[in-house]
Amino acid sequence: MLKPMSHLTSPDGAAGNSSAAVLPHRNHPEHDPFAYLEELNDETLEWARQRTDKTLSIFSGSRFHRHLAESNEIMASKDKLVVGTRRGEYVYVFYADGEHPRGLWRRTPKADYDEWRGPETEPEWELLLDIGALGREEGQPWVFGGMKICRDGYDRALVTLRPGGSDANVIREFDLVTREFVPDGFVKPLSKGDARWLNRNTVLLAHDFGDATTRAGYPSTVRLWQRGTRIEDARVLLAGEKTDTRVGGHNFNLPGFEKTMVYRTINFRNTELYDMDRTTHEITRFRVPRSADCAAVRDWLTVHLREPWEVAGQRFASGSLLALPYEAAKEQADDSELRADQVRVIFEPTPASSLLSYAGVKDGIYFTVLDNVRTRLYFAEDTAEGWKISDLNPDVGEFNTIRVQPINAEARNSVNMVVSGFLTPPTLYKGSFTGGFAGENFGVEKLRSTPDRFDTAGLEVRQRWVTSADGTRVPYFVVGLTAALDGEKTAPTLLSAYGGFQVSQTPSYSSLNGKGLLEKGYVYALANIRGGGEFGPAWHQAALRENRARTFEDFAAVARDLVDAGITTVPQLAAMGGSNGGLLVGNMYTHYPHLFGALVCQVPLLDMKRYSHLLAGASWVAEYGDPDTDDWEFLGEFSPYHCVNPDDLHPTLLLTTSTRDDRVHPAHARKFMALLESLGKPVHYFENIEGGHAGAADVHQRAAMHAMIFTYLDNAILP
Repeated sequence: MLKPMSHLTSPDGAAGNSSAAVLPHRNHPEHDPFAYLEELNDETLEWARQRTDKTLSIFSGSRFHRHLAESNEIMASKDKLVVGTRRGEYVYVFYADGEHPRGLWRRTPKADYDEWRGPETEPEWELLLDIGALGREEGQPWVFGGMKICRDGYDRALVTLRPGGSDANVIREFDLVTREFVPDGFVKPLSKGDARWLNRNTVLLAHDFGDATTRAGYPSTVRLWQRGTRIEDARVLLAGEKTDTRVGGHNFNLPGFEKTMVYRTINFRNTELYDMDRTTHEITRFRVPRSADCAAVRDWLTVHLREPWEVAGQRFASGSLLALPYEAAKEQADDSELRADQVRVIFEPTPASSLLSYAGVKDGIYFTVLDNVRTRLYFAEDTAEGWKISDLNPDVGEFNTIRVQPINAEARNSVNMVVSGFLTPPTLYKGSFTGGFAGENFGVEKLRSTPDRFDTAGLEVRQRWVTSADGTRVPYFVVGLTAALDGEKTAPTLLSAYGGFQVSQTPSYSSLNGKGLLEKGYVYALANIRGGGEFGPAWHQAALRENRARTFEDFAAVARDLVDAGITTVPQLAAMGGSNGGLLVGNMYTHYPHLFGALVCQVPLLDMKRYSHLLAGASWVAEYGDPDTDDWEFLGEFSPYHCVNPDDLHPTLLLTTSTRDDRVHPAHARKFMALLESLGKPVHYFENIEGGHAGAADVHQRAAMHAMIFTYLDNAILP
């Protein structure tokens, strides 16, 4: 639970900074009266604690405790949908509830797991790690960051632990027989990075070696680390540049088709990809576009294009999913060129459709497509005649999202399908073929589901479209009571979006929002604005860099449409977004304050002059622009910290962040809070010590965070 902090003063002993200070402005960004808040020290922590205590005291009444009780009941529940990972003879899961808020890593025999249909058939679990108990024993606030099991014997694992939920992590070798960490085993010390098994005695390692990091703070080398040798002696396979984002590696472990790739990510949009020979450890570059996303499936290299690609005179469209013979995709000693007939098209987008995800199985690839932001499922079979595509079309609800996970990709074509929607709790289905791979032979069996967490009586989901400032049609979803959606009775409404990095926002089940908002008469809206990936790479690229304003224009158009349709009113309309979505909300505050009654800005980017110098910010220059160049001319236009007009009438604002966020620096929220506070604007601030970029480190912290936000919204926009 979020606990009130002791009342402490700011560094100068006052509640805020003097309004006489020179305010940051886009024309004079060098003047930053609140730059000291970038420091992570005792004084700035005291500054944050004072404001956090004040916010908690404001939102700590009976309404908060009612929301908290409801949120805690949901987060503490034991009947969550748990989908495991098969390795060897076991299925492994990570599970958290009220008794174990940091979670348990555990396993069960796969035969028992396959019989699990409900509470009465839940298998017995073998406990491997209690993360909370481990943290208490070691005096570290550990958060589980995942595991990788060695396929040589399936008796060792690499376990990732993140202090307080930070991106920086420690990775340790774990013995699955003794259920203990291995003395003198592989241990990656605390840093951003990764470790993956190559074989039982060799690890593929990306680690901060001090001088071997990028300016974004990620490893700039990927290395081979042999058992029994010092980590400092690990052999460098691939080294990047200081200006790169990161360097790392991946394994693809289909028996008989095992492959390892290493990569150098130059920026968000460009990556150099190499094959690593598992015997000689030599690396060979792939001759594919740097901007493409690639993976290995059997003897094929799959290539998802972000930009058009021409091969031997044939042009392949941006957004396409292609398959190339794996060996032919590598650079050749004789400098021979790829032939167009070696490139097979698995999926080609349309103006209304884009690739959402894909996963390889024994004989082909499952892939999901967004068709006007509605999920469709397909199977591509690798046959002697080429790739055969089948539209599987499972009946799982019009606005529900399908997430596919192979059950046993090494030997089977069956998949788990997790289906959820705004009003549909996460439900697990098994999808499999009864014979052949034609679409009509694909069957779906429901296995189990999370119970309904809130009352959906009278609620419905609709998709609406609105025209943005430049004439582009933008879709969004609305969920709420029919009378509100029909415009017969206005309702308090929360509008959310992300709008960046080609991330698609699709319908999903939020039990906390359902209980805290929808069940109490709110409408929830989710906007599919440009910058995201809902309509493929072009939808993302339309809002890059100097065109970022299109993201904000799209969101503002949705806000206006909610009011014009009679669903809500301006005083009843709130917006919420986190990270890149926090930048979005910050721009609503500075450029569209007249459209909203309240705003919630979570772990945000707000100072776009300094963002590339803070933590991982340098890795996002391809998305936003470089503020140390002439790019500042357009960056300054959407840097909320430099765009506040003191004379504007602004809505109330809640800022949240985490001291341990080592991705987006808490200084963004801190400095914005200090600025607004100095101007006397209505603003609240909450900084959780733990949580990393997620903002909360366990189920109780997440419940308390939501309860505080719900209470803030109730106070701000309920009539």
